[in-house]
Amino acid sequence: MPQTSRPRRLLALATDNWPARAYLAVVGASVAVMFVAPESPVAAGPLILTAPLSLLSVILPFGPGTEGSQQALAVGSWTVWLLLCALVNAAVLGALAKRSTTTTTTAPPTRTSARTHARLRTLLAPAVDNWPARAYLAVVAASLAFFLCADHILADPTFAGLWPLMATAPAGFLAFLLPTSSPLAFAAATALCGLANAVLLGRLARTLRPREGHPAV
Repeated sequence: MPQTSRPRRLLALATDNWPARAYLAVVGASVAVMFVAPESPVAAGPLILTAPLSLLSVILPFGPGTEGSQQALAVGSWTVWLLLCALVNAAVLGALAKRSTTTTTTAPPTRTSARTHARLRTLLAPAVDNWPARAYLAVVAASLAFFLCADHILADPTFAGLWPLMATAPAGFLAFLLPTSSPLAFAAATALCGLANAVLLGRLARTLRPREGHPAV
């Protein structure tokens, strides 16, 4: 039986369940708002909703603000990148929804502490057992190391804090809600958000992994 290609599996995960379709609808609505009210603060909605991948476009020397003969090319490439980011995030939601409907919770009776430890290991395993999630965690760790080093060297490390936020968005933006200004608390909060993102990314990588076919007998 022929294997489905990864792009097709990615597209299927992004469109064959209601959480993913609802997310794509919200992203589409935010894009419409961006064109209707480009000067409004909500115009940044598409960039935030498709984070963290979409925030990589911030470091590119072109985008919607590009002027001149390259404006159409810049806007077109940014739109395609935004669409790809939205599809990846929708596929993550689709993989999560698919796993939640197929995973059973039957487990042998064991001690509560052992059962909790086993569940925690199972929950966090997707963050470390595949290379996309491990690479993402490496990026998060590098951004946090840069922030902590800047906190001890620079007088105002606020700008350095943008890198962990961008790497762990959108969940990383919750670090702004912390009632403390401690750099260690900010680093711990963004690290947890990065771990959560890595788990979701790992689940998507597991779902897209080709299944081994059984030889005919």
